[in-house]
Amino acid sequence: MKNYETEVRERYGQTAAYREHEQKTKNYTKEKWAEANDGMMAIFAEFAACKDIGASADSAEAQALVAKLQAHITANYYTCTDEILAGLGKMYVADERFKKNIDKYGEGTAEFAADAIEVYCRK
Repeated sequence: MKNYETEVRERYGQTAAYREHEQKTKNYTKEKWAEANDGMMAIFAEFAACKDIGASADSAEAQALVAKLQAHITANYYTCTDEILAGLGKMYVADERFKKNIDKYGEGTAEFAADAIEVYCRK
């Protein structure tokens, strides 16, 4: 995460979400950062398992995972509105760094998560 700190600050430093993120995480310990980040990646592992059982992006299971992801981001980083969540979903497949990281749980996991997020945000 530290590797991308400058890039994130340049892109989003003027947003309310970024300021909230700074405030919320300013006292995070190394362990708290690991817990938050590992928790998010565990949700992507659940997306992979959901995809692997043949669930569709609009299934109740996939939609529950999107809600879980949104709640996790809000609890640990910043308020993740539907608008922000929709943007994240697009970024998960458009940015190869994110796609590669998410797809380590299985090829197509990023696309599946992005599709599920898109469905969720359209509701």
